[in-house]
Amino acid sequence: MTSATAAGVPPTPAAPKSRKSVTGTRKTVAALFLLPALVLLGALVVYPIGYSLVRSFYDQSGDGFAGFDNYEALFTDQGIRTALKNNIIWVVFAPTIATALGLIFAVLTERVRWGTAFKLVVFMPMAISMLAAGIIFRLVYDQDPEKGVANAVWVGVHDTFAQASAFPKAHPGRESPLESAGGGAFITKAPVRAGDPVALPLVGVAPDQMPDGAQTAVAPKAEPGKVTGTAWQDFTRGKGVGTLNGVDGSETGYAGMKIEAVKDGRVVASTTAGDDGTFTLPASADGGRLRLPASNFKEPYNGLNWLGPSLVTPAIIGAYIWMWAGFAMVLIAAGLAGIPRDLLEAARVDGANEWQVFRRITVPLLAPVLAVVTVTLMINVLKIFDLVFIIAPGSSQDDANVLALELYRKGFSEDQPGIASAIAVFLLLLVIPVMWFNIRRLRREARR
Repeated sequence: MTSATAAGVPPTPAAPKSRKSVTGTRKTVAALFLLPALVLLGALVVYPIGYSLVRSFYDQSGDGFAGFDNYEALFTDQGIRTALKNNIIWVVFAPTIATALGLIFAVLTERVRWGTAFKLVVFMPMAISMLAAGIIFRLVYDQDPEKGVANAVWVGVHDTFAQASAFPKAHPGRESPLESAGGGAFITKAPVRAGDPVALPLVGVAPDQMPDGAQTAVAPKAEPGKVTGTAWQDFTRGKGVGTLNGVDGSETGYAGMKIEAVKDGRVVASTTAGDDGTFTLPASADGGRLRLPASNFKEPYNGLNWLGPSLVTPAIIGAYIWMWAGFAMVLIAAGLAGIPRDLLEAARVDGANEWQVFRRITVPLLAPVLAVVTVTLMINVLKIFDLVFIIAPGSSQDDANVLALELYRKGFSEDQPGIASAIAVFLLLLVIPVMWFNIRRLRREARR
């Protein structure tokens, strides 16, 4: 058998293989296509990070080296410490609650025919920008129940169980037989006698604010052995019209006004005025003084101060959850669709109830998806800025402060770019471990 080698002819060298990427494209061509993206990445990401890192070691002017003074301010400046505390609250509660709600929505909507429509409604806030959502919830949390939906609902529930007074502005007029009893109550100047009608005139309630059941006041009539009287709005429209401390035909009774008879500091009898303002007390009230308790004049309940110092952070977190619960629901619903149904049916056949199936089968199988959602939301809330800046009013913005907002305030409002850069670097350091955990978990999932 002969060969080229045996004949002394050297073998022909193999042609060099062209270097190609995994997609079959030459690597030089791929690099050229990637170059614009790499330039943008460097200009918009790498350079700002590097510049912020360098700038964080310089003073306010940028000329003097400040060392670690700007980083020391992160833990000594009261505003930054408040922002850091609020960021911890955000990271702990916002992702947890949003993920939990998303899980509940995803599981429950599988059991109803209109689940798709419900998911659409819940996910719809994701289409709204943070700016628009902030404006919406600034109105939702308005203190005035006639403007703010949150307080309108809260006041409605409160007034269902604790009726508000209809006479918060009522008070005695000129030459009134009533005087202040302290604490917002009023009392007659002299003791009352059975058989002698008592007039309790008040002013100060606008006609349109009178109770719906109020009727035209009726002058009190004497009844033997009883104390009778009338509590009414002693005001008649028109200059010079009406009798002072006397019931006129166009004046209205204080329907529902509570009246107490007091002797030696002790209540001996009490009653409530009728729709026409008239009332009757038993003979035990004879010789006592009539008192109108402060509960008659209590200011109406005005709801909670949602954007006050104590509630502003939970209120803003509520707005964030409203936006992002739909995001969590959609991802979890996708993971739920991939769970083998035979496992769930097998558990039910073995006698497990729905709660046990959910806790021991559904949740463990959804653990990877739940981790993705939670970590994604944690990264997102570390950078939260828009909602806090828009929703929190100036009076409580310090109490709602977060690191991203404090970065903006230090860099632009207070002209301290060194500290602002230090906050930016600190935020990056907080995000990196969460991102690293997420990337590591995704790679582990890919190897399975």
